[in-house]
Amino acid sequence: LFLPSFQDLFGVSMVVPLMNLHIKSLGASHTVAGIIGSLYGIMQLFSSTFVGCWSDIVGRRYSLLACILLSALGYFLLGTSTTVLLFAVSRVPVGIFKHTLSISKALLSDLVSERDRPLVMGRFNAASSVGFILGPVVGGYLAELEDGFYQASFICASIFLLNAGLVWMLPWSEENTGNREHQQGNKGTDSFSAKANHDLHLKSGTNGAVASDSLFQSPWIQVATVLKRIKGIACSDLWDVFLVRLLMSVAILLYYSNFSLALEERFGVKALFSGYLLSYSSALGVLAGCLLGPITRLYQHNTYRLLLHSSTLTCTLIFLYASALSIWMVILSSTFLAFSTTIGRTCIIDLELTIGGNEASGTLLGVGQSVTSVGRIVAPLLSGIAQEFSPCGPPSLGVGLALVAILIMNANKQKYCSHGNVKLKNQ
Repeated sequence: LFLPSFQDLFGVSMVVPLMNLHIKSLGASHTVAGIIGSLYGIMQLFSSTFVGCWSDIVGRRYSLLACILLSALGYFLLGTSTTVLLFAVSRVPVGIFKHTLSISKALLSDLVSERDRPLVMGRFNAASSVGFILGPVVGGYLAELEDGFYQASFICASIFLLNAGLVWMLPWSEENTGNREHQQGNKGTDSFSAKANHDLHLKSGTNGAVASDSLFQSPWIQVATVLKRIKGIACSDLWDVFLVRLLMSVAILLYYSNFSLALEERFGVKALFSGYLLSYSSALGVLAGCLLGPITRLYQHNTYRLLLHSSTLTCTLIFLYASALSIWMVILSSTFLAFSTTIGRTCIIDLELTIGGNEASGTLLGVGQSVTSVGRIVAPLLSGIAQEFSPCGPPSLGVGLALVAILIMNANKQKYCSHGNVKLKNQ
């Protein structure tokens, strides 16, 4: 699963930076390009919850394969887009079904014990981030060639087809699960616990039967089941967790929203330096994902405390950036912010699954992605308004939102620290 996640973001990050240049070369105006980009975000906003819930119903294997193949179709159509209309049509299957990483995370949460989940999620995010670092470099090289955008799109589609093959080859059968249980149960403490593997063995048999039955159900029954599960999430006591995720997402997006422009206005540095600084931060984020294991052991696997401390550090570092008097203070804040944001992003997912329960992990991760999509829609608007007052306006507003998130976490400390799951209303 780490390899497909790396290849996923590697392929996507080859294409995405070149898309604005391509659509403008097709004759689209800035407004049309913006509308198409916004429509993609809106499709992601509404589809992530439904697709995540659908993966709970029909099973991870079929939903993940469907999302990968339909995303491959979208990027193949993108590689044939010679008009603005074809470009817009190619974004539809990707906008609806490009939730491959979310379903992979849900599958990982099914496979590992709750204790090992932050470690495995951190490594998964690190593998994805490496692809995101390398992809733009290859995409930039291809852009220099004739018809480079089309070549990049076809390569991306081919990578998704390769991922579909890798996912199909994964050991999904109950017998393979039993073998893994036997092998991993004899390993040391670094392996998943025997109890977790035994639970996985039982769960795989049950989920396999349920998924097999659900796959051949009427589409209307599947839709009704999806809506029932979403209603259960809406009526559950998880609103504060998703609110914390929204506030922290918007705070971090506000930090990055005018990063290059603000550095140029405040310190006179060029955009090239800002690009190097962002790449440096991304590389440190990969390192942070690899260090999550020792960090969680240091915190004795207390996800709430780790999330609270990482969010407090994020808030402090954004404030340090907003009030920085020299470029060295910006570099210092960017260095540690890469660690705090990576840790916080992993912890909030783990907290969602811990409080909501693994029974609907796909739905929970889908709702979380929808919440983040809301942040991506709201943040540019807030950034534009705040930037009217000062180049430091967006990060200063981000500090305020992060403080609100920290206060919410403190107010709900008892619920976060309790180990009992908050059951959904429909369960």
